Amino acid sequence: MDWQRYWQGLEVPTPRTIYINDPLRNSFCPNWISTAKYSKWSFLPRYLYLQFSKAANAFFLFISILQQVPDMSPTGKYTTLLPLMVILIISGIKEILEDYKRHMADRLVNTKTTLVLRQSSWDRIMWQEVNVGDIIKALNGEFLPADMVLISSSEPQSMCYIATSNLDGETNLKIRQALPETAGMQTEQQLLNISGKIECEGPNRHFSCFTGTLHITDRSPVPIGPDQVLLRGTQLRNTQWIIGIVVYTGFESKLMQNAVKSLLKRSKVEKVTNVQILALLLLLLAMSLVSFVGSLFWDRANRAGMWYLSKEGGKSSSFGFDILVFIILYHNLIPISLLVTLEIVKFIQAQFINWDEDMHDEKSGLHAMARTSNLNEELGQVKYLFSDKTGTLTCNVMTFKKCTIAGIPYGQSSSCELDDPALLANIKNGHPTEEYIKEFFFLLCMCHTVFPERDGNNMIYHASSPDEAALVKGAKNLGFVFTMRTPHAVTIEALGEEYTFEVLNILEFSSDRKRMSVIVRTPAGQLRLYCKGADTVIYERLSKDSLFMAETLTHLEHFAMEGLRTLCVAYTDLAEEEYQHWLMDYKSASTVIQGRIQRLEACYDAIEKEFLLLGATAIEDLLQAHVPETISALLKASIKIWILTGDKQETAIHIAYSCKLISGHMPRILLNANSVQETHHMIHQNCQDLGDMLDKENDVALIIDGETLKYAMSFGVKTKFLNLALSCRAVLCCRLSPLQKAEIVEMVKKNVRAITLAIGDGANDVGMIQTAHVGVGISGNEGMQATNNSDYAIAQFSYLEKLLLVHGAWNYFRVTKCILYCFYKNVVLYIIGLWFTFVNGFSGQALFERWCFSLYNMFFTSLPPFTLGIFEQCCSQKNLLKHPQLYTISQKGKIFNTRVFWVECMNALGHSFILFWFPTKMLMHDMVLQHGFTTNYLFLGNFIYTYAVVTVCLKAGLEMMSWTKFSHLAIWGSIIIWLVFFTVYSYLWPTIPVAPEMSGQANMILTCPYFWLGFIIVPTTCLINDILWKVMRNTYKRSPLENVRQLESSKVKGFEFSSVLEKRMTATNLQMSLAAPQPHEFILRNNSVDLSAPHGYAFSQTESAVITQEELVHYYNTLVSERKGS
Repeated sequence: MDWQRYWQGLEVPTPRTIYINDPLRNSFCPNWISTAKYSKWSFLPRYLYLQFSKAANAFFLFISILQQVPDMSPTGKYTTLLPLMVILIISGIKEILEDYKRHMADRLVNTKTTLVLRQSSWDRIMWQEVNVGDIIKALNGEFLPADMVLISSSEPQSMCYIATSNLDGETNLKIRQALPETAGMQTEQQLLNISGKIECEGPNRHFSCFTGTLHITDRSPVPIGPDQVLLRGTQLRNTQWIIGIVVYTGFESKLMQNAVKSLLKRSKVEKVTNVQILALLLLLLAMSLVSFVGSLFWDRANRAGMWYLSKEGGKSSSFGFDILVFIILYHNLIPISLLVTLEIVKFIQAQFINWDEDMHDEKSGLHAMARTSNLNEELGQVKYLFSDKTGTLTCNVMTFKKCTIAGIPYGQSSSCELDDPALLANIKNGHPTEEYIKEFFFLLCMCHTVFPERDGNNMIYHASSPDEAALVKGAKNLGFVFTMRTPHAVTIEALGEEYTFEVLNILEFSSDRKRMSVIVRTPAGQLRLYCKGADTVIYERLSKDSLFMAETLTHLEHFAMEGLRTLCVAYTDLAEEEYQHWLMDYKSASTVIQGRIQRLEACYDAIEKEFLLLGATAIEDLLQAHVPETISALLKASIKIWILTGDKQETAIHIAYSCKLISGHMPRILLNANSVQETHHMIHQNCQDLGDMLDKENDVALIIDGETLKYAMSFGVKTKFLNLALSCRAVLCCRLSPLQKAEIVEMVKKNVRAITLAIGDGANDVGMIQTAHVGVGISGNEGMQATNNSDYAIAQFSYLEKLLLVHGAWNYFRVTKCILYCFYKNVVLYIIGLWFTFVNGFSGQALFERWCFSLYNMFFTSLPPFTLGIFEQCCSQKNLLKHPQLYTISQKGKIFNTRVFWVECMNALGHSFILFWFPTKMLMHDMVLQHGFTTNYLFLGNFIYTYAVVTVCLKAGLEMMSWTKFSHLAIWGSIIIWLVFFTVYSYLWPTIPVAPEMSGQANMILTCPYFWLGFIIVPTTCLINDILWKVMRNTYKRSPLENVRQLESSKVKGFEFSSVLEKRMTATNLQMSLAAPQPHEFILRNNSVDLSAPHGYAFSQTESAVITQEELVHYYNTLVSERKGS
């Protein structure tokens, strides 16, 4: 299909024509989406491809094929094929179970319902059944199922409000307006009678762009722009209903166009393991070559005296045939059971995450969910955390928490809302500031674009700005109730009295102005201008007669330090003549063609002067529970945190202060540029200022907006920008598109040798979630797109602390120990085959019975690695959370790397040497057993095999840091299982025609005194070196982890661990937040650096909307709305 080819990037989208009320002519992408890896038809080929793309599986398939060649395999035909089939089946079941969860999550999205006009009535159908050209009706609070062109709405002038935080991270609502030509099309009959088409651009990822033309029969064509388009993933708010025509569906919607191609993620541990497997393959080939060369030399030296070994016709074996025989003999050096062991271990680890009640959100009923188990150990190595802001760190809830009026602060830190009884008492008791308090709240009730709706005795406020809604609701709670808006007036009930103010003009808010004003006529007939905005712009416009300036500024600084969003409020009285003169200038500026915005802002500025300060407001952008504590713990764990948000810069900075990512004394590098050259200059200057401290973590915050980032990511600037960002303690990137978020993560991922994690809750976070090594989705209020594309899903940001510091650390220790142990036990047993070739003439003879040989991994030594991988704990959950610094042990990967791997292999090589040569020398002179039996090679092989099983089981015990009943069961149970199997297996033949060479072996060996002597001496000799090394390391070079474990074992109470860390950890390991960062000798001299005290100003408001703020307030009439409602 065309849409599939486009989605795969094979062709450029072309303009499209959509026929209205003619579905048969519209053939486009379906509206279903899928985040699953497999379908019913693609599962088998794709699964087999993925499995055999792993070097180990491909190698074992090759061995299985070779074993089918007659007279080639010394180990039988099916000893590799059957275990390989078991591995593939178990892995396949695990993949099916995990992908089933993805299908169920996709189904929740695809089966949501919406209203579609079908056959003269509104039918409720599933999202996946929506087609391009369908006429959709969405109700208030619903998410939109597809991209559509707005036809009409329930609101005046066919406006509607949409929440786009799911797309761009902004908290304020956006306004969209239908075309006047379609605004009256609201009934079913009117909609069915529409005849025409929409010509528009093809699908693309640009949220703010849309070019189209509406052709209605017998009418002139009408242009369609982004102000008429509603996108999939947005939510309808403050609007009863809207009607639209679908233009893009499914993967062609702009939301899905911004998603990046889902990558097959593999953990760093898995990648290291694959490299070591390839190295072992080379070692295996070397062993085979050595054995072949050894056989040639042995044949030449001994063939003359051993004529019976000559092949028929005197022909010697070919090089290729002999090499393949030795490859088959040694192939178990690569642990065939490792992959299936890891699959089971990781699956169970994922269930532990799913079952963790500490990560269960009781309010929503959601548990943590591991959507994949392949990355469990990656959670223990995260170095860079990329977090969204809106909905991830915050709750999307604004509350009016504190204020200062006439130099007096009100509000309590412990309270969620402003409810200070002293405030109302000062009004009722005739306090000298009574009039200031009244004017303060009158301003809050008028200087906004909120409109009220009465619901019985309750007032509901609809606003595009969450800040404005919070202020109006806060005033209402204190007795100043905004009750009515008409096109030219507002009515306020204040402490039992009703006041009506005539609204004359709205002086609009913009990011450049940082303020909003309203000109009103008071009930007493006085012209008054109320203004709210940033302290910097209000203070420079204050009259010399204004009071409380110093006190208010002090309070503003305190509010900002608490992470509250602040606004200064002031007013000025206007003379009638002054206002009329200004009004003429205002009307003139409103009608100019060129430079209208600049003329209007100059006109606003002319009258916004000589203010009298009333005070300031402080709004709390409510953080999710325990966010500051979680960020503090993650910083102590040496995890660098970058905030990537689509919201405004002021808002992002405020949240960074609020969640304690940025401190008040921290210098802030602000990168806001308009060209590549300017960006390059600013970055270069800051890099020079850092000097030798570049590429080292400094107590500095870097803040950059999306426009500047576009230049910073260009060729020639990108490397310097990355170096500067990596040198900062915190990085804030604002006003980013979803694609820019993914680009930043990709930049760090490719250029820094560290594990990245991205966390978000909206569809705009999907790209970075898929790009990062580990993606975590927040199951929030912004749809399921983020969680459906994530590797792990949690309900709250605070759960990330336990997910990383506990589950991540535990899983890293478990997986790495399991891997090392699996390689260890394989090298121990199967290198013995190499030693045996030196005494069997390099003949390729196996020392062990073929099924014992194959069942070693799958049966006799399978329990210890499972125990290590499932139940191992480096230390308790309590201590991992109490001392986040311990996370750096797994983060730095010091317990699993190439050096550690080969040290373990060399240790196993030494053990295999002892296991073979000690029993061989012990039986060198042969012996006569009871009933006249003599020993043979299999007698020696069963000696060695038993000692090997005992040794590797006891070795697992030495590796365990947390002994449980399962540990005892695995170690002693495995030894007993082998002895019981060995005994039973020796008596099967001839009753069961299998393994005749094993007949009577148990009776001979278990009654031999040499066997029991070696049973004690040989494993002890192997492990004595490991025991001594462990004792010496824990005595003379104890790690911080061992200190904690000692405290746990001795149950010491009240011990201060930080002092132990300070003494024990070297300077290299002390890159963690045990204390405040030490200042470095560098000076930031350029203009991009902000060294001032933090400002709390942040305000969300729609800018450059299709309808101006003044038009908006004049359109609404509460009286008309109430009559419609009744």
